[in-house]
Amino acid sequence: MFFHDKRLQYHAKPDRPDPIFARRLQEVLGGQWGEISVMMTYLFQGWNARGPVKYKDMLLDIGTEEMAHVEMLSTMIARLLEGAPLSTQEELAASNPAVGAIMGGMHPQHAIVAGLGAQAADSAGVPWNGRYAVASGNLLADFRYNVTAESQGRLQVCRLYEMTEDAGVRDMLSFLIARDTMHQNQWLAAIAELEADGLETTPVPSAFPQEREKAEVAYQFMDASTGDESQTGRWASGASMDGKGQFQWVKAQPFGEAPLDLPADPRVFGTPKSPIQAQLGGSGLVAKAAQAVEGIVRGDGES
Repeated sequence: MFFHDKRLQYHAKPDRPDPIFARRLQEVLGGQWGEISVMMTYLFQGWNARGPVKYKDMLLDIGTEEMAHVEMLSTMIARLLEGAPLSTQEELAASNPAVGAIMGGMHPQHAIVAGLGAQAADSAGVPWNGRYAVASGNLLADFRYNVTAESQGRLQVCRLYEMTEDAGVRDMLSFLIARDTMHQNQWLAAIAELEADGLETTPVPSAFPQEREKAEVAYQFMDASTGDESQTGRWASGASMDGKGQFQWVKAQPFGEAPLDLPADPRVFGTPKSPIQAQLGGSGLVAKAAQAVEGIVRGDGES
């Protein structure tokens, strides 16, 4: 159950309208690394959590806070769109402020689709995608992703901060930047605690028996490009980070054979290597060709 407080978590009042910056803010609202993404990610991670209740409660705490950030950004975008200024460069815009703003760089969908309001979309108008939300059921895997999400989100908000001189907008962005600072630290602390609690460790998932891995390549760094500079890195020699092996730098090489050159499967009407009528005599065409393909896969036919 959720309750809504009509007061915002923090101020969301720009000094003046700016429909172009409103478009830019859509990225940190509905983009891949935006507030909608982390909101949905943390809530689903919390709802799916099966471990100690402290982790579930923490996830739902932060997921609910992210709802407040979605509301703040949506409010700021709407206020930046209010009274969109006229374009002085287009005569057509003189009779319609929204048209003028669009010609000046405002997102057309803000006027056409959203009625001068925010959208669940990124700065290019691409709708928010549920694939942006990550909740695997493995908390260590998820918490590591969360560090990335908060790092990318903070990076984008910091870039937006430098793109405006509006004191009201900067004030709200400074709050979001500070919360992203906390959230990065929060996930790093949660990772450390999860490992200290003995619930998960590297490599994730730790419950999978490592003896089932191809052990000889488990700690090899494979140099798969020109240049040898990568061998000077920490990942190329010394003890592995999980303490279970030794890093080794090697030149990448193919271990497998060339794939079998199969003919096209006539059941899906692919293009044959040669005229299929000549190969199979025209009678029972699809059935005979399918038998031929199956024979090659089994190893008792010819291509």
